[in-house]
Amino acid sequence: MELRHLRCFLIVAEELHFARAAERLHIDQSPLSRTIKELEEELGARLFIRTTRSTQLTRAGRQLLEHVPRIFTALDQARDGVKSATNGFLGQLRIALSDVSDGVTPARLSTLLARCREEDPEVEIRLFEVPLGLQIKGLHEDLYDVGFSMAEDGGDGILVTPAWEDELMVAVPARHSLLAHKRVPPEEVLRHPLVLGDPAVCEGHARQVDRFLRKLNQEPLIVQRVATFDVMMALVSAGLALGLAGTAHIASCRELGIVGRPLAGKPPMLSTYLLCRDAEPSQMLARFIERVTFIDSADHLNTGEGSPPTR
Repeated sequence: MELRHLRCFLIVAEELHFARAAERLHIDQSPLSRTIKELEEELGARLFIRTTRSTQLTRAGRQLLEHVPRIFTALDQARDGVKSATNGFLGQLRIALSDVSDGVTPARLSTLLARCREEDPEVEIRLFEVPLGLQIKGLHEDLYDVGFSMAEDGGDGILVTPAWEDELMVAVPARHSLLAHKRVPPEEVLRHPLVLGDPAVCEGHARQVDRFLRKLNQEPLIVQRVATFDVMMALVSAGLALGLAGTAHIASCRELGIVGRPLAGKPPMLSTYLLCRDAEPSQMLARFIERVTFIDSADHLNTGEGSPPTR
C-alpha cells in the first residue's frame, strides 16, 4: 500500500464522485479507478459501491476513512517538526482550537501567543482548528498537546480544567428599547428575537447558553443559529435580533452599532476549558498552562470583574 493509494481513496471518499475526485487530483478518471481497485485488491475488501447515479462508501470503506486522515496529519506534523528543527526551534507545541469562535478571542489568543514567544522563543507554536470530536481524538493519539473548548466533558483519559470565564451578556442594537436598562432582566430578553450559536459548530458555547435559557422556564424566540460570532454580531447590528455572548467577544466585536449589556441578577458565566491528556505534562506544556492562568488573571485586571465593557 502506497501513500498515493490512500490519498486517492481519501479524495474519493470526500467527494463521493470519481470525476470530481479526479479533477481535484489532476489526473484522469481511469487511472484513479485503477488506483482504487489496486487498494481494494490489496485490502481484500470493496471500499466503494458505484452506480450510475451515486458513489457510496462500504462498511470497510467507512472503517478505512476513520484512520486515513490521521496518517496524513501525522505525516504533515512530522514534516513540520523537521522544518522546525531546521529553523532552530528546540520543540513544538501543538494547540487544537475547537468552538474556535468561543472563549478563545483574537485578543486573548494573541496575548497568549506573544507571551509564549517571549518566554519560550525556542518553542514553535502550531495551531489546529478542528471540531471537538477530532480534538479529543487527536489528544488521545498524540496529534495535539493541548486544546481549548467550551465543552466541559472530554471523556476518559482527557483532563479538562477551567481556563477562562466570561460573563454572559446580551448584545443589543443601538437605539433599542432594552438600552433603557443598565442591567437587562432576562425575561425582557425573551420578549425579543434571538440569534444564537449553532450547536453543531459551537457545541460548548451553545450548550452553556441553552442551559441558562432553560432556567428561565420560558421558551425563547430563536430566529437563527449561526456558526460564528461575526455573523451573530452582524445580525444584531442590523437590528434583526439580540445576541447572547461572553464579555470578551462583545468587547472585541468589530461591528458598529452594538451595545453590550449585562443581565440583571447573578451574572451567568461562560467557561472555556483547557484539555490535555490525563498524564504528567512535559515542562514545555506545564509552562504553557501557567501562561493560560496568567492570561485569565490579566483579563480580570484589565476589564474589572463585574464591569463588562460596552460598545
